[in-house]
Parts: sequence; C-alpha cells; structure tokens
Amino acid sequence: MSWGEFRTRVGQEVGKRTEYARYRAGILRAEPELPVSVRGDKNFFFSPADVPSRAALINQHLPDAIDEVITEADEILQHRFRLLGYRDLNYGNEIDWHLDAVHGKRAPLKPWYKIRFLDFGEVGDHKVTWELNRHQHLVTLAKAWCFSNKIEYAKEIERQFYSWQTSNPYPIGINWGSSLEVAFRSLSWIWVRNLLAGSSVLSSSFDRDLVRGLALNGRYIERYLSTYFSPNTHLLGEALALFFIGTLHPEIPLARKWQQQGFNILLAESQRQVRPDGVYFEQSLYYHVYGLDFFLHAKALAARSGIQIPDSFDDTLQRMLHVVNVLCRNGKAQSFGDDDGGRLFNPRRNRAEHISDPLAIGVCLFGQASLGTKPTEESIWLFGQEAIAASAGNHKTEELSSCAFEDGGLYVIASGGSYRTQMLVDAGPHGIGHGGHGHADALSVRLSTNDRPWLIDPGTYVYISPGHDRNEFRGTAAHNTLRVDGCDQAVPENAFSWNSLPQVTAELWEVGDNFTYFCGSHTGYRRLPDPVLHRRCIFHLHGEYWLIRDFVLGETEHDLEIYWHFDPDIELESRSGSLAARRENERLVLLGTDSWDASIEKAFVSAAYGEKSPAPAGAFKTRRKLPAEHGTLIVPMRASEEPGRFAASDASSGEVTSYVYERGGTTDQVIFGNEGANWATSSLASDAELLFSRRKDREIIYLAFCSATFIEVEGQRVLSAPDRVGCFEWASGAGASSDAESLKYFHGELIRPGTPVR
Repeated sequence: MSWGEFRTRVGQEVGKRTEYARYRAGILRAEPELPVSVRGDKNFFFSPADVPSRAALINQHLPDAIDEVITEADEILQHRFRLLGYRDLNYGNEIDWHLDAVHGKRAPLKPWYKIRFLDFGEVGDHKVTWELNRHQHLVTLAKAWCFSNKIEYAKEIERQFYSWQTSNPYPIGINWGSSLEVAFRSLSWIWVRNLLAGSSVLSSSFDRDLVRGLALNGRYIERYLSTYFSPNTHLLGEALALFFIGTLHPEIPLARKWQQQGFNILLAESQRQVRPDGVYFEQSLYYHVYGLDFFLHAKALAARSGIQIPDSFDDTLQRMLHVVNVLCRNGKAQSFGDDDGGRLFNPRRNRAEHISDPLAIGVCLFGQASLGTKPTEESIWLFGQEAIAASAGNHKTEELSSCAFEDGGLYVIASGGSYRTQMLVDAGPHGIGHGGHGHADALSVRLSTNDRPWLIDPGTYVYISPGHDRNEFRGTAAHNTLRVDGCDQAVPENAFSWNSLPQVTAELWEVGDNFTYFCGSHTGYRRLPDPVLHRRCIFHLHGEYWLIRDFVLGETEHDLEIYWHFDPDIELESRSGSLAARRENERLVLLGTDSWDASIEKAFVSAAYGEKSPAPAGAFKTRRKLPAEHGTLIVPMRASEEPGRFAASDASSGEVTSYVYERGGTTDQVIFGNEGANWATSSLASDAELLFSRRKDREIIYLAFCSATFIEVEGQRVLSAPDRVGCFEWASGAGASSDAESLKYFHGELIRPGTPVR
C-alpha cells in the first residue's frame, strides 16, 4: 500500500466516524445554505425552451418509446417498479427505501459504513435496493410529464423526493453505502431538474432543496471516491457526477473544484482502464458499455461547456465505440463477462439488443458513418435534430470480416455470403486484479448467423443470492469451452474475486482471403495434481463452416466435457455423437469425430440481471487418459440439407491430426501440426501448423496453410522457404495469394490438374 493510498483510506475511515459522531450529537450540518438558483442551466444538453421540440422529435421518430415511458410512469404512480430484470415490484403506499422487495429483506437503519451490503442475510440483494434508490424512475416520471403534461407525474416526483430525504438522513442507511450510487442519484436529480425546468407545478422550495441535496452528494462523493476501493466503473461514475454537479451548478461553493477534479479523473482513467485496442479492462462487454456511457456523456457536456477535450480522450472513445460496433454487427451483441443490469440513461435498456446504444451518441459526437445506427431516445434528448440528421441514411449492412482486439484477447472470426456469420473467441485475460467481473470462460466462443444468435453466453443472473447461482453462471460449464474434472478454469473466492487465474495465450492468428485461423491455450488446469493444458484451434472456411479442435495435454486419466449453450428459441437434439440445433427452417449441426458421448444438458440463460429462463445446451463428454483431443465441425445449413460426413483420419508419420469432411462432391482435409514439427500423411508432407486442402474428383482445387517452411504434394515440393510463411492460399486456375517474398518460394504448377491426391 502506497503512502497516498494509506492516507486516503485512513482519512475516509476517520471521516465516516467523525460524521456519525456529529450526527449523534445533533451538530452535523448535512447541506450548506445556497442562494436560490434559476432552474435549468445553459450548459445542459437542452434548455427549457428545447424540451417540447425534443419530445416532439421522439414522438415523430420513436413513438413506441413514448408509450413505454407512459406505461412505466403509470406503474410508478402506483409504486410498482421495474428494477433490473424484475418487473412489477410492489413497494406499497409508502415506499420503503431500504427494502429489497424481491427477497423481502430490509437493510438495517444504522451508519452506512457498518452495513454489510454483501451479506445476503443482512440486506438481501443490495443491487435491488440500490437500483430503486438511483432515482432513475424519477427521470421516467419527468419524461412522462414532458410527453403528456399530466401534473400527476411531476407531483409524484416531489412526493418521492421528500419521502426519500426523510427516510435517509445522512449518514444513516444502506443508500449512503456506495459513492457510485450517490453519483447515480445525483445524475438523476440533474436530469429531473432540467426536464422540469419549464414546469410551474412544483413547490417553490423543491428546486432549492434539490440543489442543496446535490451539494451534499458532491461533498460525499469527493470525500469517499473509489480511488482505491473500486477503481473501475465506480470511480468513473463518481467522477462523472462531480463533473456534472460542478459544471451545471456554479452556485455551489465547491463547484469549480468538482468540475476540474471530475473531468481530470475521467481523462486519466480513460487511459488506465481502457486497453490500447479499446477493450475495457474488466473483460466484460456490459462494463465496457457502462464505462463508455460515462465517457460519452462527459464529452458531450464538456463540448457544450466549451471545455477543451484532449485528442487522447477522443481516440479512446472511438476505439471503444469500434469494439461495440464489431460485436453488434451481426445482430444482438456477443457478450462476455458480468452483466451489471444498470444503465446510465435508461435502466430499461439493459439487454443484449441495447448494447449498441452508445453508437447513436458516437455518430453525433464523431460523425463516424461506420457506426451506422438508428437514433435512440437518449441520443435525441442529448442532441435533438442533430441525432436524426447524423443517423439519416446510415444503416447499410456492413460486410463482415475477421478482426482481432489482441490487447483485450477478443478474436472475431467472420465472413459474409449466403450465411453472414460471426464467431467471437475469448482469449483474453480473466480481468484486472482478481478478475471480479470476468468469468471462467477462457477460449469460449459465441456464434451468430444472419443477425441471429446460436451459440451464446448465458449471462450473469445475480451477484448475491442465498444459493450458488453466482458461481454457476460464471463457471466454466456455463460457457462454450472445455472443462476438466468438473473444475472451473479459475477458483471463485467470493462474489467479486477469483484466485488461480488462468494465463491465456493466443498462439496463432491468421486471416486469409478465404479462411481465418485461430489457435490459443490456457493454464487454468495446471493447478490439478496432474497439470493439464487446454489448447483450442479454430479453422473457419469463409461462408461455410468452422472446425474446432480441442487438444488436452496431460499424463493421467481425466473427465473431459465440452459445453455448447444455445439461444432459448432453438430446438436441440443429440444424434449419434453429434448435436443438431434447429430454428424455423435453419439448422446448426455440430458433428463430433470419435467416441465422446453427446448429450443434452439442463441449462439457463439470463437476459437481464435477476431474470432466468431455461435454454438448450449440449455437451461432448468422455473420460480417458491424456493427451486427448476432440474435433467439432460446426455447419450452418437449411433444414432440408444434409450435413455430410466428418471424421478424423490417421497420419502416416509425425505429430499431426487430420480431419476429413465430405459434402456436396468435395472432400476437405484439415491438418493440424504441432509447434513446427515435420509431419506427413499419405499424400501431403509439411511442417505447417495448419494445412487445408479441398479436392474435387480427387484433384486438389484449393490449398491453404499457416506457418510453414515447406509443403510437399505427392512428393513434389511446392513450397520451400528459408523462413516461415505466415498465411498462404492457392486455388486452381486463380493462382496464389501471399506477400511477394513468399510467392518466390511457391511453385503452384507442380500441383498438376489430373494428379490424384490420396
């Protein structure tokens, strides 16, 4: 612990106890006296005069959004709430602000720092309680007033605001237990204040009391910043709140300091918390979007306020937007890691199909046509007509191609054609520190075709519960990867911590004109008495299929399981060592190669925090002495088509694995070498780490390989290079494609038409 951390932590602990002692003595002055301020602020995203036109734009372009807001607002009037993935939570006539209504548990009324908010027995699920106390539902009421002018919505905001103030005297209760939650509540109050700035239905004291509350919140956030406790999205949200309060409320004495402090933290953390390729460092797409939301709103407000924005900040945001764009370009987002369930602007936008929301803001801020997306309610409130103009004609279907975010360990294997397909491979670190929001999902995959998900990540479900739900959803068996001896790749320590974290290595990544190849390994099972290494290689023939090779290296006998989790609307059946998934007139067939058993498994998916529903899953299982391997061929097709024949074939010499796939008059052979060692089959010899050949009428019509110094076909040496050639393709009648230097060492004329290949 550095001296700075020691000093900060000690100061915070002393502050907690001093303030409680002053509260007990009746001398704690919670809010400062402030001058009466004018409602609204010229630096906010809109003025009181702009509100009717923004509401009209939303009505014109997103009428369903207005219906949703009004429906939810009417529920809120009855104190029935939608929180996280839960619906219709009834909080009665008088709202109990300390209640987890899902589990019927009420947090104790004692100093906030004495409440064990991670103890389910004491408080239930604190996230449910805190979600209500973020007061984002007050923003929903304020928007409903803007859309309808019904006085009931505005009056309910005032009633609930004062009810909350009475029930949560500082520093008592769970709702002072997190600086991030105070930050969210502050941002909600700011939005409410500006949405209602043109209203005359509220009492004269409401605006003054709201600003005084913001002054207290700002002082609390500044004192208890998560600089060392949770220096991740917690710190980002707190800094954003300080920046907003400081920028929009200059009448508060410390406003100028908070503005500078908040913005400086956001700038610094954007460089620390985001990897060079734009991937957020907690290995969670949901938290990636969480952080991106904070950054985008900060940039938008800074731009309106004339604050200079460094190029480095803009560069980081654009890289983060690119990650989201890629992972959302074939339907719903291909998610990974924890799903918090909250959102900065609209907490109802918390499902996979809403992950792309930041792109609508990115288009307005950066004018990137490549982010092509439709406007959202959020973007219209922030930018008005500009949001409509920026998205006009910007919805072209993007051509899919493979790409990698190597710092974050995300490898995207994609291709177009009759099947637009995208597979996400997670080969990144477990996360930062103890990997609190990462899952035990090394080398797992997700797959979508033609904008629809097939192989999925099941989500998070909950953080805190009386059972084992947390570990079941973040464990290895809940992901599309291999498990050894019933163990997870890492060992869960508590709800937000792991130990024995695996080291994941991407060993080879090559993208050709007609194929993509990935190979990686992880050390998660090295901790076993017989240390085990899992290596996964994925070959994708663009527009056709994937071959996944799972190789397990060890010395003794082990239980091995490869899991496959499917979207809930898919029908799944097991057929003679293979799995067949079906949706309407489409199928995805997973063909196995040997004696591993194929079975249907009981599984669940969580579309949002707190929501769980059944979903189909399958597995290939065996118990055998290592080393062992399994090949899985994944083929998308129409329901009326037949998948063909897939099998492993014996090699004649060397350390090599060969798979053969026959379908539609062609025979494909995929050969996996071993770390550059020489190998040979009946007709091919090389030291390539991957070699693919396609035969028609027994003649080679296409040849591709990765990482080789020589290739022999029927004894003819067609490649002989002094150094390894990374990626090479040759097609009959079309020639070869590679770099100019490698082409000098290749002799395609030796692959003679009419020469049979055995």
